[in-house]
Amino acid sequence: MARSCLAVVLAAGEGTRMKSRMTKVLHPVGNLPLICHVMKAATGAGAGTIALVLGRDAEAVREAAVPFGEDVATFEQEQRLGTGNAVLAAREAIERGLDDILVIFGDTPLIREETLSRARAGLADGADVVVIGFRTDNPTGYGRLIEEGGDLIAIREDKDATDEERAVTFCNGGLMAIAGDKALPLLEAIENNNAKGEYYLTDIVEISRRNGGRAMAIEAPHSELIGIDTRAGLAEAEALWQQERRRDLMLSGVSMTAPETVFVSHDTVIEPDVLVEPNVMIGPGVRIGEGATIHAFSHLEGATIGPGCSVGPFARLRPDAELRDRAKVGNFCEVKKAVIGEAAKVNHLTYVGDATVGAGANLGAGTITCNYDGVNKHQTTIGDGTFIGSNSALVAPVTVGDNAYVASGSVVTMDVPADALAFGRARQVNKDGLATVVRRRAEDEKRRRQQNRTDR
Repeated sequence: MARSCLAVVLAAGEGTRMKSRMTKVLHPVGNLPLICHVMKAATGAGAGTIALVLGRDAEAVREAAVPFGEDVATFEQEQRLGTGNAVLAAREAIERGLDDILVIFGDTPLIREETLSRARAGLADGADVVVIGFRTDNPTGYGRLIEEGGDLIAIREDKDATDEERAVTFCNGGLMAIAGDKALPLLEAIENNNAKGEYYLTDIVEISRRNGGRAMAIEAPHSELIGIDTRAGLAEAEALWQQERRRDLMLSGVSMTAPETVFVSHDTVIEPDVLVEPNVMIGPGVRIGEGATIHAFSHLEGATIGPGCSVGPFARLRPDAELRDRAKVGNFCEVKKAVIGEAAKVNHLTYVGDATVGAGANLGAGTITCNYDGVNKHQTTIGDGTFIGSNSALVAPVTVGDNAYVASGSVVTMDVPADALAFGRARQVNKDGLATVVRRRAEDEKRRRQQNRTDR
């Protein structure tokens, strides 16, 4: 029978070192708030119930976190009296008597569900407390995990450690699992006999042993256990997260010519045989189909890109842009809330918004859909096989039928029937010999300016 699990997520810290008007756990990594990364890891490790211990911006944190858990309860830590006190703020959830309790900090976005699952496995093997630790060549400042015969016997703070204990390189990562039936007695036994007068969660290791219980430690990479305290730490976590995500994508069959310059989001989906060139930014909600090419310096957000498409360089796809199979959006083009049909081409210096472009259509350089009248947005429909000449403006709402032509430089304000040729510009007039007059006039003006500079 599967063991039940409660995750107590501690997110009540003020985060003053972030120097932000927004609480720390709402800052993003991979375009997803820190708290949401933690929630995903907890639920992925089998936590069917989540207890959020909140403080600053409690309602905003709750709104961000709740979509990532089915059974989420929130509790407020009224006094900041240490981590032990913070966990006890969720007493009501702990009293439900679930088998396993995970204690996770809301600012540890890199923790993996596999690591939390290993901590739970330690409880299933009979431990009362399982602490997640890491090894480092420079342990100064960290609490040491003191082991004996394979058991964890204490967590010793750096300032309280003996010289022998300071030589230990196995350090406390802060996260732990506690047997559900032992959690309340252990937590209630924590005392605050220390300089800060706080209740330290780490004390439950020694309390458990005094009560005849067993504690153990498991090891995880230090990068997984990084807690975010400053903007510099946030940038470090972002870099680590991006590095790991890029690696996962490349191992799945995605090519990146300069991966360190490509930035993806938490929900980015890229199918095999996609090529991503340097300096590409991929925001939330992007899916890229098999065999597509994303050329350099492109920015994508909320876009769906079909198999075999070509995007960029220097292209911007905004939310609700959809490129069907083998469509092309080229240099310095922007697409927003528009469907670009199969094998259609939007090649250069073009804006397409609130539009549908048919299969095989070709939009020349400088084409724009004039979708906004100053109050409302309007739709442009461009048919299959249509050719739009360079520097044309399509004033929505307007429809250009299948296989129609729009002459270069046109301003189209009325629907164009299928197979028609539309001219929406003034009639051209030629003045014989006038170019020579204009040129001489310009050359005379240039000479006068040069003479004036010489006279000065």
